[in-house]
Amino acid sequence: MYYFVERMTEDDIDQVQMIERASFSTLWSVNTYRHELRSPATSRYIVARASPTPPPPRTERPSFRRGLLAHLLPGFLGQPPSHTHDFPIVGYGGVWLSVDEGHITTIAVAPAYRGRGIGELLLNGLIDQALELNADVLTLEVRISNIVAQQLYLKYGFRPAGTRPRYYTDNGEDALIMWTDPIRSPAYQEKLRQLRERLFARLREEANESGPLHNDLRLEME
Repeated sequence: MYYFVERMTEDDIDQVQMIERASFSTLWSVNTYRHELRSPATSRYIVARASPTPPPPRTERPSFRRGLLAHLLPGFLGQPPSHTHDFPIVGYGGVWLSVDEGHITTIAVAPAYRGRGIGELLLNGLIDQALELNADVLTLEVRISNIVAQQLYLKYGFRPAGTRPRYYTDNGEDALIMWTDPIRSPAYQEKLRQLRERLFARLREEANESGPLHNDLRLEME
């Protein structure tokens, strides 16, 4: 299976909410998603889609910034095929801009597709969205108990910077606050390049063989 990422549209909300219901206990309304999607200067949402064959390139305007990720992940991220509604959504994510800070709000993957690197692919797509919005650093909140997700964020340069007590309303769990160093710095860009090369190798392997599913990485925000 091949995966590609593109900007979320209002037509995608129903599929996104199906994944959301399978991932989180507190849900966003349709109107909340519409508001976010209609404010592209300060919020960006993306979806990951699955294709049984390598997605053909599209000649129209790209859905979002092409750059290092599109170069390293051809067929996985970049210009999606022309009729993307034919390909099911298997994950989604979002980022807000506040002055010069990009705040990753959510990442979720459909249960049947977890453990295949889609969460990491979405995180990379959100980093590109933040760069396009001219963010200098990234931040997020993650459940204290979600060690697996924290490991992904640590891998991409996020560092613990405090907690938000009883942040999650479903069980009163604390949130760990994480921040990156400047994402435009040569050091971070080089780290990102190396991580994306490894991600491409993993996705290429996943496209050629199926394996057991594992719990995926996801950011939880309520």
